[in-house]
Order: sequence, then C-alpha cells, then structure tokens
Amino acid sequence: MKENELTGLFNGHPVLSALTEAVRANTATRLNAEGLSGSAKAIALAGVYLKTALTHLVIVPEKEDAAYLYNDLCALTGDESVFFFPSTYKRSIQYEQTEPANIVLRTEVLNYLSSGKRKCIIVSYPESVMEKVISHHNLKKNTLTISKGDRLSLDFLEDVLREYNFERVDFVYEPGQYAIRGSIADVFSYSSDHPFRIDFFGEEVESLRTFNPDDQLSIESRKQISVIPNIQDISIEELSDSFTDFLPPSSIVWIDDASFIKEKMNSIYSQILSRDEAGRTSGRKELIIDGTSFLDECGRFRTVEFGRTGLFVPDELFTFRTESQPVFNKNFRLLADRLTANNNEAYTTYIVSESQAQIDRLKDIFAEISPGLRFSSLILNLHGGFTDHDLHLSVYTDHQIFDRYHKFSIRGYFTRKESISIKELTGLNPGDYVVHIDHGIGKFGGLEKIEVNGRIQEAIKLVYKDNDILYVGIHALHRISKYKGKDESEPRIYKLGSGAWQKLKQNTKKRVKDIAKDLIKLYAERLSVPGYSFS
Repeated sequence: MKENELTGLFNGHPVLSALTEAVRANTATRLNAEGLSGSAKAIALAGVYLKTALTHLVIVPEKEDAAYLYNDLCALTGDESVFFFPSTYKRSIQYEQTEPANIVLRTEVLNYLSSGKRKCIIVSYPESVMEKVISHHNLKKNTLTISKGDRLSLDFLEDVLREYNFERVDFVYEPGQYAIRGSIADVFSYSSDHPFRIDFFGEEVESLRTFNPDDQLSIESRKQISVIPNIQDISIEELSDSFTDFLPPSSIVWIDDASFIKEKMNSIYSQILSRDEAGRTSGRKELIIDGTSFLDECGRFRTVEFGRTGLFVPDELFTFRTESQPVFNKNFRLLADRLTANNNEAYTTYIVSESQAQIDRLKDIFAEISPGLRFSSLILNLHGGFTDHDLHLSVYTDHQIFDRYHKFSIRGYFTRKESISIKELTGLNPGDYVVHIDHGIGKFGGLEKIEVNGRIQEAIKLVYKDNDILYVGIHALHRISKYKGKDESEPRIYKLGSGAWQKLKQNTKKRVKDIAKDLIKLYAERLSVPGYSFS
C-alpha cells in the first residue's frame, strides 16, 4: 500500500479530511458525498481507504464503470488488496454461460474475506452482487489449506482433488486441473489467477509457489495456499443469502446512484422470474437476490452514497466542488489557453499518462505553440480528468486530450495465449520437429522421467543428429517452440555442441541488420526527392 503524489495532494483537502474523519469516528451511519467528477471519485475512495483499516465495498451502476474505477484504485493505492468482483456469467445469468476467469476472481474475494482479513476495497456492480454465493460453512468445508512444511501425501492430495472434481492432465492451463510429475504436483485452483506448484520431499511439503502456465517459470514463493474447487458447481442448498454475509460488520458500503442500482437489480430479477415461469430457464431465480432485498442487506452497514439519487437520508453531507475535464478534441491551442488560464487563476495543472513518451510529445507540441507554458506531469493511469476548486487543482488525462479510447485491464483475466505452449506440447507426436532457442531444430522424443540430484523429474526428450539426446526440464519449456517451415521439406538437424546453430543464428541476425540498413537508406533517398502536386 502506498500514497502517490496525487493522493498526497489531497491530504489537506477540507472535505475529504472531514469525510475520512466521519468514517473513522464510527458515529454517523449514513453519509453522502456529492459533487465528485471523473477520477476524483477514485481519489476520495483511495484517501479514505489509506487512512482506515476497514473493508470497503463499492457498487457502481455498470460493469465498465466498475472496471475503470478498479483500475484507478489500483493505480492510486498500489495495493494488492483492491479486488474486482465480477458476475459469474459472460453476458447475463439468463444465458447460463459461465466465465472461468470471473469465477476465479469471485473465489479470490470470498477466500480473502473468509480468512478474516479486513482491510481491502472490493469493486462490483449490480449483476454481480445480486448473485448468491456459497455460505461461509461450505466454503470452509470445500477449502484445502496447505502450508510449507505440512505432512501430506500425494495420494491424499489427489483424492481431495478428485473429490473437488478437478481433472488430471499432463500440464495445467486452466482452473480445475491438476498434474502430478514425480514429487511435484501442479494445481490450478479457483482461488488464484495462477496455478500452484507443490514440491514434495517424501510426505513433507518442501516448497509452494505460483507459476506461469505458459512458460512454466515460477512467479513467487508462498508459505501457504488455498485449493478451492469451482464454487459455482454446487447445489442451491449450499448457497448463502447474499454476498454481504461475507462482509465484516464494520464494513463501509459505497453506493453510486443507489436508486438506479435498485431498479436495475429488480428488473433483472423480474426477467429471470418470467423466464423461469415460462420454462425457458429452470431455477435461475433461486441463484439471485432482488434489488430491494439487497439494499436492505446493505442497510446493516454504514453507507456512503454518491451519485445522482440516494436511498438513505444522510446523517452528514459532504459536498466536493469538482467538475469533469473539458473536451479539447485534440485542439492543442485550446488546451494551451486552458493551461494558461489555470496558471493565471493560481490553479496547479497535472497532466497524467501511463507513458512518458506521451508527456514528452505534449511538451514538444507546447514548445512550438506556447513556449514557456507551465504544467506538472505524472506517470499515472487514470480514467477521467477533473478540476477540484477547493484545492485549485486540475488533473487532465492524456487519452482524453488526444481523444483516444481508454481501455481497462482486470487482473486475473488470463488469456488464451497462456495455454498455447502447453496445448502444443500435449499435441506433439514423437518425430515432430521442434526448435530449442540454444540448440536449434531437433525431433520431439516424448516425455520421459529422469533422475536429477536423486529426484525423479519429468523432462522433454529432444533428438538431434547422430542420435544426440537433449533433456529439457519442464521449467525450461519457454525455450522450446514448434517448428514452422515455409514448405513441407524436412529441416536440417545439427549435432549438439557443433556450433552450427549459433553460427546460423548469427548469420541470420546479420542479414536482418543489412536489410534494415538498406530500408533506412531507401527511405532517406525517397524523402530527399522533391514531390509534385497534381490538380
């Protein structure tokens, strides 16, 4: 957890300080924060979060709004205890198509809250929080906790994984899979966005770590892991009433446009009810809670409302004086005039971007059209610019200045790319050509178990000229790729240690450099030739 330059500027904000103190004092139950525009909303949330040791649930009207807010909070706090809590489903519960990546994110949040940890921010939206979740009791019953140094047998672990409906595969690449190779067990739990590697020494857990399923490289060591099955693959009887049952009593629930959220949840509930009654779906209404009931559940906690419409009568009202970033439409003279006006009115202006190159580009533009123009810059990825009149501060984002679409990114959304090399490996047949980055083209000889330092490990067997053999450990999988030739002719295979492959790579690099030099020379000649206008 950290405080960056921008959140530091808000330390002395009179309204934010009063709001933070009200949250910490625990006297007022209903608070309302109005007048927050752009990413000022995220900064206010981050400011309160950084100065409290509480669980904060933030509910906004749309999934996209939630994703942008989540990204802002991650950028502002740098804290791993900021979570995104999505819906289980790709589109809607009506279509019953689940998304494994979303299930992982949901399980991660429930596991965190169930562990007794309190300080965190959870960002969500109506379609997600209206889904019922597994109860505390059943989550604990379906969780296998493994610590470094535990006495545990591989047979027992495999029995539990089978009971959890995990699938045994050669290599794991998606949640719900496990693989056993010698004394190593790989488990892709629904509680983590990366699989676990459990290394045994006899019947003792020697090490625990996460790893990248694409290249098999370790990411970080762990002292303890939690193995959890697909919590959506449970009976209705095992569900709790509401996600709020997992929240500690001291939690703060932030609600943006509560009336709209309530109406949206009630509308979805009515649609599901109608589809169930018409026979188009079965039992879907048992999996969700309506908006009225959910907001009643939220009433058990202290709430902070922001947005256009509220449900609760506030005990205290906090009015921020912010407005959204002006629209410049890539008109840099208009932007320069605005910055000049800010300077004249004693407003400090920050231009934020995730790229230093964009900041430098703006400086070059201003050097031409308005030399001496003053502004501050910050490498920070925010979604919406704003001006705060209490602080005399303007924060403008580069993507809004350049009128560029701003993409959000959700941690834990693993992509198909991560499973390609694993799937390619499992699809290889003995005799297929592969390329090792250091030793060149060889033939795939299958998977074999070999002894390394007194321990049995599985390795990839590669065959070279004159039947030279190279064994490649699973940890070095990223150094191998499938051979792709331009035609069906057989590639040339060299002896190991001959140096022929290294010489071939060096010659290829030299040819590429020569081609690049020729292209640069050609482009330079074209630029020097005068052009002709045609009417």
